[in-house]
Amino acid sequence: MSAVKERLLEAGVKTCLATFVDIYGIPKAKLTPIGSFEHLCDGSELYTVGAVEGLGLAGPQEDECATVPDLDSAIVLPWDKTRAWFSSDLFYHGEPYAGDPRGILRRVLARAKELGFTFNLGIEPEFYVLKPDAEGKLGPITKTRFQGPNACYDLALASESSEFLDPLASHLGELGWGLYSYDQECGRGQYEFDFGYTNALSMADRFVFLRFMVKKVAERIGAVASFMPKPFADDFRSGAHFNMSLADSKSGQNLFAPVSGGPGKLAGRYGVPCSDLALHFVAGLKAHAAAITAVTCPTYNSYQGLIAQGDLADFSWAPVLVAWGKNNRSAMLRLPGNRYCVENRAVDMANNPYLAAAISLAAGLDGIERELDPGEPLNDDLYRRGRKELRAAGIELLPRTLLHALEAFEVDDIGSRAFGGFYRDIYLNHKLREWERGFYPVHEEQRRAQLTFI
Repeated sequence: MSAVKERLLEAGVKTCLATFVDIYGIPKAKLTPIGSFEHLCDGSELYTVGAVEGLGLAGPQEDECATVPDLDSAIVLPWDKTRAWFSSDLFYHGEPYAGDPRGILRRVLARAKELGFTFNLGIEPEFYVLKPDAEGKLGPITKTRFQGPNACYDLALASESSEFLDPLASHLGELGWGLYSYDQECGRGQYEFDFGYTNALSMADRFVFLRFMVKKVAERIGAVASFMPKPFADDFRSGAHFNMSLADSKSGQNLFAPVSGGPGKLAGRYGVPCSDLALHFVAGLKAHAAAITAVTCPTYNSYQGLIAQGDLADFSWAPVLVAWGKNNRSAMLRLPGNRYCVENRAVDMANNPYLAAAISLAAGLDGIERELDPGEPLNDDLYRRGRKELRAAGIELLPRTLLHALEAFEVDDIGSRAFGGFYRDIYLNHKLREWERGFYPVHEEQRRAQLTFI
């Protein structure tokens, strides 16, 4: 503790933020002067978590939770060297709080460690950065207005976005996260930053911090950053694909890589360059796909993006089918050609990374423990298959709405295994209310279309 404090003082830090997250993965914290650092680390800072969205303990009679900062997670804010950020765990009556998303992931990671596994995770964040025009309408920060259906990798737009891209890339370089590329994505005003994978707890911490940092960089140029999954009906959704692998907890060896001595039974049958362990993990994700999606695509708006075409001129590249393929971007799950991992494409930028990682890992471990078979890989363009053909092949659609996903989450015990019964019920009830808030209002556009139609 003293060594961390000394390092922060040398860096010029005056204030510490021991953050925790709500159900949406939005960070919360008090500001603690560096002079009270020991007090902070002792868990003496208390929070009424019932005042925070979706953490439980609602009611004025409930006791508070304490935050205990993870000292290994310390980050001096790249844009404000006077402040240090810590990811923290919540404690209730001296014990880890059952409703803490970070603690929930810790518990599933501990289960994986008992089996000899370390869960590694990489996330591919996509988001929109928009500026208001003279009338207050939000649009891309660039001068050029891309007119085609797909702005992906457009160099003119990327060059014009340097006032945002350059400082964010600089911050990521300073953090040492292994930034290796960033670009103008398919949407007009949409960007993606890709950096190295790490253990799942650290990656979830980084994802929460990244969203906070992106907003701060956008604010400095008079723009807003949006992590809404589908902000525009006629443009691309913002995904946050999960790239998952298991490593040997002692040697660090990637256990999804092909094994020496030739392919295993499943890998040989399906002709894929990976281990049978990876395919069992895929099968677990498939078996619980609908319930997982209630957490990885957690908002009403998420399902306005999980559609093959919609108002787009061409296909959306959004995963809509419970399927896996060797390198198939039209399936929910794929085995990328350039790395040994399993990618879940049905994850969007609104996810709480602790909860999403926890339920994903729990499902993958279930597939491993039951030695599930993922079935034949599908390597064709699944968007081109009709509904009748898909049904005949036994290929299921991902949930079409948040309600459908929550109904699957409710009947699948993977939610309880990942979250525990206490938080499983909190999550379900909170999200059902969110569904109702989105569904029941009658909007002006509906009135215009239908008021005198019938």
